[in-house]
Amino acid sequence: MGIVNRAIWGLAAALAFAAGAAWADPVKIRAAYIVPGTNLFSIFNAKPELIPHSGKSYILEPVRYQATPNMITAMAVGDLDIALINSTALSLGVENAGMDDLRVFADEFRDAVDGYGTNAFMVRKDGAKTAADLKGKVVATNAIGSMVDIAARLGLRKQGLEDKRDYTVIEAPLPAMKALLLGGKADLISVVPPFLFDPELVANARPLFTTREAMGPGELGLWGAKDSFLKKNRAAMVDMLDDTMRVTRWYTDPKNHDEAMKIIADTTKAPAALFQDWMFSKLDYYRDPSLLPDVAAIKANIEAQSQLGFVKGKLDASKFVDISYVEEAKKRGN
Repeated sequence: MGIVNRAIWGLAAALAFAAGAAWADPVKIRAAYIVPGTNLFSIFNAKPELIPHSGKSYILEPVRYQATPNMITAMAVGDLDIALINSTALSLGVENAGMDDLRVFADEFRDAVDGYGTNAFMVRKDGAKTAADLKGKVVATNAIGSMVDIAARLGLRKQGLEDKRDYTVIEAPLPAMKALLLGGKADLISVVPPFLFDPELVANARPLFTTREAMGPGELGLWGAKDSFLKKNRAAMVDMLDDTMRVTRWYTDPKNHDEAMKIIADTTKAPAALFQDWMFSKLDYYRDPSLLPDVAAIKANIEAQSQLGFVKGKLDASKFVDISYVEEAKKRGN
């Protein structure tokens, strides 16, 4: 084959490769959420004009899970790509599930940031006046070892109370907390949005303390994925995060509030009035417009987890956080 022919064939091969790359199927990203409306992935695809990369470099497939532990299991066996985790789930995933390749790469929301909402630990108005009144009583938590549970234990520890020695812990779903408290089956309950704004609960109960008072900022909504998945699909992930920043800014912009509430009402099949006064406002959790995780908060949360005996060692959280993806997306300035 002559030099000219070889050049022509080489050029043709290069063009074919480039065309193949351009026509490659978009990466399917299976992304977990727990609470419809509250978790961004459940409403991510509602405004196609905000996600111009969708269908081109990636397709986001929202998948609902009941709890983070189920997500960790699904990710470990390859059935899930992005898990909604928190600081404590990060350490448990690494230490207990052996997921050394688990990486936090973005932040959806966090509790107890100054100027924004925070979870509360409530007693009946005719019940305990101080933490000391909870001695010998029942404390209800959503799941032992969860971020909410750790905040409750730290708040009670600051008042000199310890589990088993001074009070009994029971587990219950968050929607069942009000009935437990008002029915006299628990004396302190854990309350998160939207239950914080339940009129009957507000009328009959009061906060004894909050997460802000117990432990400071808590990373409740982190996005985690396998390092291998992130690296393999870096371009698609950066595109997805670029779109997510746009989506986050739209939902948190007050001028879009009414339309956002309609989307959430359509998603949850519940009246918009249930969300209108607090969701995506200063009463809600803080949502960073650049999706940047608070690494200092993650470290503090894991340290508290260790102090309470839920993990054996002291995990170096910085080794399991990779913010390069959100930083690259942020540089686009969209």
